[in-house]
Amino acid sequence: MLENLLHAFLTLFITIDPVGVVPIFVTLTAGASPRSRIQTALTGTAVGAAILLIFGLFGEKLLAMLGITLAAFRVAGGILLFLIALEMLFSRRYARKSKTAQEFSTDGEDDDVAVFPLAFPLICGPGAITSIMLLMAENQSHPLVQTGILGMMLLVVAIGAALFVIASHLDHLVHPKIGDIVNRLLGMLLAALAIQFIFDGIRNYVEMVQ
Repeated sequence: MLENLLHAFLTLFITIDPVGVVPIFVTLTAGASPRSRIQTALTGTAVGAAILLIFGLFGEKLLAMLGITLAAFRVAGGILLFLIALEMLFSRRYARKSKTAQEFSTDGEDDDVAVFPLAFPLICGPGAITSIMLLMAENQSHPLVQTGILGMMLLVVAIGAALFVIASHLDHLVHPKIGDIVNRLLGMLLAALAIQFIFDGIRNYVEMVQ
């Protein structure tokens, strides 16, 4: 079980990428008071965690309603995660997220950034949703492990919240290069995990048709 939880933590930490989101959070909340920044950080991470929790608990039922097999979802999810890994390796993911944040912050609206774009899609993006659904589906016969996976997701989001709160007071020390270096390192790990998801999906499909 410990191995499964460690695998879940690493997968979710890489796909949620709280470290990479920190510089973007600082940009989104530039000019706000530390108290306002902290409130935005806590609200955004809470909403992101709630969305991931919903997909983790009911994602498998949604697949069944749509007639999508777990094998097909594993292959599709693996491909999606691999593409995200390529973006991380070549620093395109941070640039894309930064562009989204910049467009939102300059569109003249006064809406709270906690829900969009912080909670979604920066924290709870397609990669994170895919990961939580795959991890839960792979352990559908082990409720205790599934509970642990949800706990790991909450832990990763809590780490993100802590980093955002720290950045609210130390934003002058946060440099985009930090997120870039971490993204490249984690991107390599995510690429390997994505390939493993694809292999598992193909193996499951072969077992189904035999």
